[in-house]
Amino acid sequence: MNAFDMNGAAIAAAARELVGIPFRLHGRDPRIGLDCLGVVAASLPGERARHLPGGYHLRALVTPDTGALAERLGLTPVSGEPEPGDVLLLRPGPCQHHFAVAQDRTRIVHAHAGLRRVVLGPLPSDWPRIDHWRAIPEEEKE
Repeated sequence: MNAFDMNGAAIAAAARELVGIPFRLHGRDPRIGLDCLGVVAASLPGERARHLPGGYHLRALVTPDTGALAERLGLTPVSGEPEPGDVLLLRPGPCQHHFAVAQDRTRIVHAHAGLRRVVLGPLPSDWPRIDHWRAIPEEEKE
């Protein structure tokens, strides 16, 4: 995928290519393993993924401030039903925050710590959506 191929379908397809990659906490390299933020990084094209932190705190009482991170990645906040390639910040449990890449309004690709790999599965209805972003096309970023 090149820098000009920044559309939701391409991001969703790139995320699906990661299914089966081993889970690795703070993992950013698909050859070694990915965590939830690593899945987002590996799904986005080119230079955007360089702006992701290597470490972060997704277990906290307070929702992390992800607005600046999303902006650096060329993502804009949206609402409504998830579309292919949208990036979601979910809350799977108390004090837990989790990133996923939407495949459609009911399925996501994410790094599943319990299964120890990246999976394609249903968007759990009991995981509230905390934030929701969509890629800004390259020509609109400039």
